Amino acid sequence: MEEKLNFSLPEKKQKTSLTTKISVLLLFVLVVLMLINLFRPFHQGSRPENSNSPLAINKIKELAVKLSDRNLSARAARVWQEYLSAADNISDVERAKVLYQIGVLLEKTGSYEDAIEYFYRSEMTAGLSELESQINTHVKECFEKLGQFSALRYELMDRTSMDKSRQAGDKIVAEIGPEKFTEADLDSVIEKAIDNQLSGMAAFMTTEQLHEQKKKILDQYKDPSARLDFLRSWLAEEVLYRQALADKLSEQPDVKSVIDDVVRSVLSRRFMDNELADKINITETDLQTYYQAHKDEYMESAKASISHILVESKQQANDLKDRLKNGDDFNELAKEFSTDSATKDKGGEIKAEVAEGTYVSGIGEFEELNRRIFAANAGDILAEPFKTDKGWEIIKVREKTAKRQKKFDEVRQQVITELLSQKRRDVQAGLIQQMMDRYNVIVHTSAFKGAEQNNAELPDNTSAGK
Repeated sequence: MEEKLNFSLPEKKQKTSLTTKISVLLLFVLVVLMLINLFRPFHQGSRPENSNSPLAINKIKELAVKLSDRNLSARAARVWQEYLSAADNISDVERAKVLYQIGVLLEKTGSYEDAIEYFYRSEMTAGLSELESQINTHVKECFEKLGQFSALRYELMDRTSMDKSRQAGDKIVAEIGPEKFTEADLDSVIEKAIDNQLSGMAAFMTTEQLHEQKKKILDQYKDPSARLDFLRSWLAEEVLYRQALADKLSEQPDVKSVIDDVVRSVLSRRFMDNELADKINITETDLQTYYQAHKDEYMESAKASISHILVESKQQANDLKDRLKNGDDFNELAKEFSTDSATKDKGGEIKAEVAEGTYVSGIGEFEELNRRIFAANAGDILAEPFKTDKGWEIIKVREKTAKRQKKFDEVRQQVITELLSQKRRDVQAGLIQQMMDRYNVIVHTSAFKGAEQNNAELPDNTSAGK
């Protein structure tokens, strides 16, 4: 067999040398560096200037002013804060002015606590007389909008006091061991108690209505005796609470059960209030309409101020009556002969007024005596002594006030409460029914045969709404 000759060259294996790899890598790095150099001018042109440079600081200030002019208060406040951080070399006067401006902006956003802080910062940085009255006004308004009226009172006292060495409200009123409680602490506790008292109505009242009602309740605690009574009651509760914690009563199963019930009750009521608040809207017109429709319910009874002489026998009472007819002074006779030690030194004057149709203050529950008092005229002495279980009474009617219609402003809170109660009854039944449906509640009324049926009862063996 003839052998064929192969004239093709043998295939050569390709190998990549180390030198080639290094060359390729260097080439790649060179291209990258060229690209970086090519785009560097554009990159540098878009880079923000150093934030500490005068130009950058001026631009921040310009931005803050512009945002403020556009009523973008929250943004403006933030940029002014940025300005203060960047501007290291501004004077205390300018810094104080900027801090004041931030306070004003925060007040506009409703951040009243933060606003007060910045007003204080402004004053502490440089007490500028040109800003003094403005800061006073803004701080007052912020405390009012927060509803912190006790804090406002002490703030105003501090600002008007000539003695700057002490703060208003720092007088100590009580101590528990090493702890000292000041007037300001007491007012804070009182205010918290009032807030809790009003919390059930807060969802249905405007902020202005809520604050107005709070002020009225706070007025009751201007009386030193009322403040002292509250303090004693609070201290008693506080020491009992502390001892209960020390005894770990909260860890006892029966106490935990009670606490759970309280939490359950509070949360259910708060949920109900929040839900109803979305469905109940009481306007000023609603209040006026309700008041006009129920004016007869807002009447103030006729009242009388009286004095009395209490003696042991009818004969003595008649003798004194004769002396009064002959011109003897009622007050002097009361001081000499009355057996009522509480009133005799005051000429028999009973401080509390008597309301028509109710008990007689200082004497007792006597309908006939009440009727006689209001049948007499001011200045009259009742014709006949009146017998009580204490003795015989000689009564003088000092003053009388006729029955009158109470003005709307006097009973406004009462109207709110009663109208709210009416609307709640109308709405909450539907809400409860809705919740019953959601949780598929079934009441087996057949298990309660003989029990009174009411409109809220669900059909027997059916789920709510079915």
